Amino acid sequence: MDALDKVNILLVDDQPAKLLSYEAMLSDLGERLIKAGSGREALEHLLREDITIVLMDVSMPELDGFELAEIIRQHPRYQKTAIIFVSAVQTSDLDRLKGFDVGAVDYVSVPVIPQLLRAKVRVFADLYRKTREAERLNRELEDRVVERTQELERAVQTQMELSDRLREADRRKDEFLALLAHELRNPLAPIVNAIGVMRQAQDLSPELTWCRDVIDRQSRQLTRLVDDLLDVSRITRGKIRLRSERVDLARVIEGAVETSRPGIDARRHELLVTLPKRPIELEGDSARLTQVVANLLNNAVKFQEEGGRIDLSVDRDGDFALIAVRDHGFGIPADALKRVFELFTQGDRESDRTQGGLGIGLSLVRNLVELHGGFVSAHSAGPGRGSTFIVRLPCLDRTAGNGERPAVPVAAAPEAPELVLVVDDNVDAADSLAVLLRMRGHEVRVAHDGPAALSLAEEVRPAIVLMDVGLPGMDGYEVCRRMRAASGADARIIAMTGYGQERDRQRAREAGFDAHAVKPVEFAELAKLLIRA
Repeated sequence: MDALDKVNILLVDDQPAKLLSYEAMLSDLGERLIKAGSGREALEHLLREDITIVLMDVSMPELDGFELAEIIRQHPRYQKTAIIFVSAVQTSDLDRLKGFDVGAVDYVSVPVIPQLLRAKVRVFADLYRKTREAERLNRELEDRVVERTQELERAVQTQMELSDRLREADRRKDEFLALLAHELRNPLAPIVNAIGVMRQAQDLSPELTWCRDVIDRQSRQLTRLVDDLLDVSRITRGKIRLRSERVDLARVIEGAVETSRPGIDARRHELLVTLPKRPIELEGDSARLTQVVANLLNNAVKFQEEGGRIDLSVDRDGDFALIAVRDHGFGIPADALKRVFELFTQGDRESDRTQGGLGIGLSLVRNLVELHGGFVSAHSAGPGRGSTFIVRLPCLDRTAGNGERPAVPVAAAPEAPELVLVVDDNVDAADSLAVLLRMRGHEVRVAHDGPAALSLAEEVRPAIVLMDVGLPGMDGYEVCRRMRAASGADARIIAMTGYGQERDRQRAREAGFDAHAVKPVEFAELAKLLIRA
């Protein structure tokens, strides 16, 4: 037995012969035996040594076994020491109770049976070793628990720091996207205005007409990409709010076709639209549903060779409206079908490098459809065999309403000539908008900063103010507030800005703007704004 594994056994008896006999009986156990001829000598050993088992006589002069046991038990170090009494006389039950009360764990009667004594001592020695091992394991376990707890605390702290960094990165991303949209929309505004001017001009040569149409198509594409980027950001942050109303699906299809028509015509595709005889009505956001169908049509435009065909059909299946958009183009490999709606997943660019896009259109479709309580699926027989996208949306029961189609809005009359003040620090944007407005018969004044705008407003009292928000020095919000407080109480002031998020619209309303238009403003939309004014 290793010396570290041995236990110290203290043998206490005032008769030396008995001590020798106990030593002889226990020597083959391999433990360390310590002898004491009196209670006081035993106490000296207890002060110097770590004693595991005490084997002592009950009847000893000066300090008997009961008194010694009571002293041992009072010492904090010996609370768990095993005390075995040896009694040469018949021990009464009362004496046994007294012994157990002062801390004895067992009794041995004289004459001592060696095998019995060895068995009792071995049991307590082994129990001590097992207890010590259990305590050691328990300490190790506690150390591991403490270590693991510290690791978890560090992991939680790291996770919190990572979450903070992710939130900060997300905030910076949103700010960047908003700034990117603003910076891209600002140069787009004069381009779109210039297109409007060219459309008003008469007798353009075929070459200039072609140039105008190319610029128109590409600026629309760039505008759509900017809008898609911001929509993805809003959806991922849960910021999209649907403006639900009763919607005639035919109107949605009509709007989507109108939106996608320039791209369809540019690539010389044939579009076949099939609508049901009876109207289908939905509860949803008309603009977002139009965006869903337009994105599917744009996808079909991109992923087939020029001169292809697109089939757009609408039907009803029980409580659901089915919108199917099918192309006859490049198709989708089986392994890509399950990923086609994931963000930034793109089709095979090798087939059409110039039409790859950003890979966000179909992700937008899925998210917008799911916000309406529907779902979308993609199907393809494989590469070169075209693809079909099917949108299922819950439709309204026709009996819930009067069964009539919504009234077709009457076209508004052309806007009446007005005095318009254009405020924009982008000279090209301001001047091109002024030219377009003058061609529409309006009288126009232009200012490129806030103080100049306030001065002109006080001088000419415009009926309509078209104002950029991001002006240098004094921003458009402050200009609007001052204009309202001074001479512009009756003017219709419209914010025309590259910032188009909901908080931007809310801030414009609070500053006193009557309307909020996001650059670039299409000619038709501008006309509607002026008519409403």
